[in-house]
Amino acid sequence: MTKSVAGRPGSPRVRPGSSSVHRVAAVAGAAVLAGTAAVGVPGAAHAAPRLPTAAATVFGDCPPLPDGVDPARWRCEVHTAAPRLTLGDVTGGLAPITMTHAEGPMPDGGKGQVWGAMHSSPTAIPGGLTGIPAGDRATAGLAIQPEYGGRSDFYTGQLSLRFRLTGPLLPHSCAIGADAPVDFRLKRSGPSTWVSQDPPVIEFSAYDDTFTVPAAEHCGPLTGLLDRRLGLPATEGNLLSYDASYTFKTYDQLPPRG
Repeated sequence: MTKSVAGRPGSPRVRPGSSSVHRVAAVAGAAVLAGTAAVGVPGAAHAAPRLPTAAATVFGDCPPLPDGVDPARWRCEVHTAAPRLTLGDVTGGLAPITMTHAEGPMPDGGKGQVWGAMHSSPTAIPGGLTGIPAGDRATAGLAIQPEYGGRSDFYTGQLSLRFRLTGPLLPHSCAIGADAPVDFRLKRSGPSTWVSQDPPVIEFSAYDDTFTVPAAEHCGPLTGLLDRRLGLPATEGNLLSYDASYTFKTYDQLPPRG
């Protein structure tokens, strides 16, 4: 049985894993995405962003380990991806995302995971709220930003995301998947490639074209306009694909925390 551990300061709490958890990045990709079987991928691939070289920068989000585990058998994995997204009527590349998590054996022999962090930034949607490019930034600008949705299982390659919608006329609460995040189950779109052995850097590509997208939520009086503009809710035709790089270190190799 896989055991997931909530990523938060202090001693993490262990909870049972579940096959119904959600996957998007498969940064734990060594277990799931580092195989050699290839499958077809919709859409065009594009270059994966390379990870920084400074260990303190790369591994700064590594989470605390559960009590009683062996640091030498747990590894912190850091994954950076360049996503392409088709969500309703919107298609385009997103700004790079970086995710960090830890995984390893629990004292009872089960598989454990601890969530670390996700970093992303907004990507402007051309045309803004109205779909008309001219002057949209000043009054009706619109951007989308993926955020961690609170559920992950990197052994099986599942993760949930919500998509924050931002703009001068939108409240901070406005999001797609605000109450029920979007669940992803990524599949490999080709074999993984070892770019470097020391430090370890592995590249892979993945996609999911089976997820559904709910309507926007908590967007105030512009909610209906947003849904029409973005083509939401969307039960089919959605796609998340990306090229990614990841690296890892066991916890006995990590720089000491200050």
